[in-house]
Amino acid sequence: MQQSVIKYFLDLNCIPNSNVMNRRKFLKGSALLSGILTLNPWDLFAGQHNVQTKKREAKNIIFMISDGMSSGTLAMADLYSRNILGHGGNWMNLYRENKISRALMDTASASSIVTDSAAASSSFGGGFRVKNGVLNIGSNGEHYLPVWQKFMKAGKKTGCVTTVTITHATPAGFCINSESRNAEPEIAEMYANIGFDVMMGGGDEFFNPLKRQDKKDVYDLYKKKGYEVLKTKSDLKNVKKDTKILGVFNTGALPYSIDRQNTPALQTIPTLAEMTSSAISQMKDHKEGFVLQVEGGKVDWAAHANDVAALLHDQIAFEEALKVVMDFAEKDGNTLVIVTTDHGNANPGTIYGPEATEKFNSIAEYKYTNEFILNSIHADFNIQQVKDWIYETNTIRLTDDEARYMLNFYSGLEKQEAGLYNYKKLPFKAYSEIQKKHNSVGWISMDHSGDYVELAMFGPGSELLQPFVKNTDLHYLMLKAASVE
Repeated sequence: MQQSVIKYFLDLNCIPNSNVMNRRKFLKGSALLSGILTLNPWDLFAGQHNVQTKKREAKNIIFMISDGMSSGTLAMADLYSRNILGHGGNWMNLYRENKISRALMDTASASSIVTDSAAASSSFGGGFRVKNGVLNIGSNGEHYLPVWQKFMKAGKKTGCVTTVTITHATPAGFCINSESRNAEPEIAEMYANIGFDVMMGGGDEFFNPLKRQDKKDVYDLYKKKGYEVLKTKSDLKNVKKDTKILGVFNTGALPYSIDRQNTPALQTIPTLAEMTSSAISQMKDHKEGFVLQVEGGKVDWAAHANDVAALLHDQIAFEEALKVVMDFAEKDGNTLVIVTTDHGNANPGTIYGPEATEKFNSIAEYKYTNEFILNSIHADFNIQQVKDWIYETNTIRLTDDEARYMLNFYSGLEKQEAGLYNYKKLPFKAYSEIQKKHNSVGWISMDHSGDYVELAMFGPGSELLQPFVKNTDLHYLMLKAASVE
């Protein structure tokens, strides 16, 4: 009789028997149930509760970071996926399907309410908040042991894959200590000396003796330590099992996803999903398990540039890697998946208007990033050439005044724009303001924000997640989930 009554009220409130979180919400909020049943409700559910909360140890951990992802980026990627690609975004689908635990996270650093990627990654990696620009070193010189080194000591394989340089702040924050995030040539050597198992991304200039100032052959250092060095997507497909891997697929960061899709010469460079799949395959059979960081690093760069095509397609590419991870984790059953960002950036979002939907959907006509488009304009262009180029790449019809305004940046008549990753002083902000009238997407800035950000978890250890956490909490949650001291 008890079982029938419970099932009736669970069905009435559309709550699955297996879902502890929904059951708790149901018990708290259902006056109908509390009014009819005289038994203690926790007594009714005691047997089921014990089964659900039985602790499972996470053998593997995959920590996914869409760097610089504001909540608006997640929403717009899902909207684009549904409107244009015909399916929901892979991240938002986890929410729709109720597969994960979810929280908000405070991302501040030791020096500011608005963090940079070095301090943010150090919070995850070292378990302490440090000043912006620093990697796992405290204000008084304390060296906090990075979490991937802790897992190495516990016998697990370790790896990082990213769409920016593998020596960049986010992977480095899980791996090493440094007074400066900009010490990428030194970080390249640190990785080899510590001995991480799989490291993949860009950054040839930090390994190649022809590009390093000190002329050191850091690739040779890795080879002497038994690493297989990969340079192309085909190398990735032919990698030997049970070997350590260094994959460096480009000088600087890897190309933006939409530029890769439309530029055959860039298609020898693997996607984040392909690197992630290879990293998992390389480490998954290790008897002590593995830990892997996956970073969509150019989501952040796109936000800094207010570059909507770059932003949406790289967020979607990150979520393709998320699907690879979830497919593995659901089948494996012993993998904790953490999905989040390190901070917001530029807070993009859709803007109200009578044609907002149609304008937003027009982004599907964009063939390249703004970085590619603006790099292709030169001071010797005339107004008509600018108009033709913008229409060819974005199907936007500029007015003569708009084309003249854009051209003035190249001839020095308009003040050149700065920006964190805008080395060529391209007019990113000016062009995004023109695009806004056509795509209904606005931006509040070109830099990081201090928003509370999305955090989702799946698998053993996800039951430890509280509704609101500090970024440092994830360091200790990972160790507890895997029973590592």
